[in-house]
Amino acid sequence: MKKASTIMIIGSLFLLGLFYFPLWNIMLGAPQYPEPLGMDIYISGIKGLSEFDLQNIDGLNHYIGMKTIPKDGEMWEFEVFPSVILTMVVLGIFIGLFGFLGKLSYKWFIGWFLIMSILGIMGMYDFNEWLTDYGSNLSPNAIIKVVNADGTPMTYKPPLLGYQKMLNFDVTSLPEKGAWMMFIGMTLTLVAFYLGWRSHKNGIT
Repeated sequence: MKKASTIMIIGSLFLLGLFYFPLWNIMLGAPQYPEPLGMDIYISGIKGLSEFDLQNIDGLNHYIGMKTIPKDGEMWEFEVFPSVILTMVVLGIFIGLFGFLGKLSYKWFIGWFLIMSILGIMGMYDFNEWLTDYGSNLSPNAIIKVVNADGTPMTYKPPLLGYQKMLNFDVTSLPEKGAWMMFIGMTLTLVAFYLGWRSHKNGIT
């Protein structure tokens, strides 16, 4: 159980990577941009891959009536997400410590994993809703109005995951280092649960 508890603590600590590495990345490539434009999405805000990327993306989006990319303090998610992640890290550490001391069952490990999974699904749903609003809620005063074949306004929602062609832009949306660290951390907590279950089954403390 002590080995399982140690792995539980290590898995929880992996989530701290979200404070230093981007969670997601969106890249936009086009013939007029030899170097693709990109933005990294962190749990606390959005940053351009290069110095002027966000400015250039906003400039392009202005012509078709899209909103500007939110800055610090303009989205409640960027205020809440860091606190949620930190809370889960601390909770995971305490569960691991009390498990190490024999005060908690290994079942708490899977409980932490399930809570983190629910929070992750909620976060992805919220991210997708933001992308939908960002690409669909266009200004009626846009300089350029592009419509579908049936005459309905074209939407410019970037893909949540993967590749999509948007006009003359190739848009790719993929998880970044922070997401992979979170995935590894959560996987380690599953390993901790399995080891804890096996120790309990074999009567090992």
